Amino acid sequence: MSAKVKNLRILALVSHIGLLAWMCIWYFFLPMNAEYSILFKFLIYILPLLLPFYGVVQGKPYTHAWASFIVLLYFLHSITVIYAEPTQMLYAIIELIFATGMFVGCSAFARLRGQELGTGLPKLKTVMEEEKTFFEGKPDD
Repeated sequence: MSAKVKNLRILALVSHIGLLAWMCIWYFFLPMNAEYSILFKFLIYILPLLLPFYGVVQGKPYTHAWASFIVLLYFLHSITVIYAEPTQMLYAIIELIFATGMFVGCSAFARLRGQELGTGLPKLKTVMEEEKTFFEGKPDD
């Protein structure tokens, strides 16, 4: 694994752990304007981050790829809270920083590590040339 890919993995992992810890702190220990049940807080704010956690810790590119989609929920949540709830703005900015770090780290790691492992998608130009050769046959020399 190259140094750049390793740094992206560290960014993804630190941001993931940070976001998970921050959401636990925010929704279970800090004062809030609205009260939600503990089950609701766990299902909505904690569980989605726990689903890809094992694969992110193990450094699996596929898990990093779909974790980057899950973290978009937290990105949208933080932007909404920043706009709609000025008293919680600082909390939402911290969430936004962790979510952005996780998104960048996970998506870039998945792409670059997939390329290193040879599991990336081939370029469209190459696929088109292969299909043309297959369907039209090889030109006679």
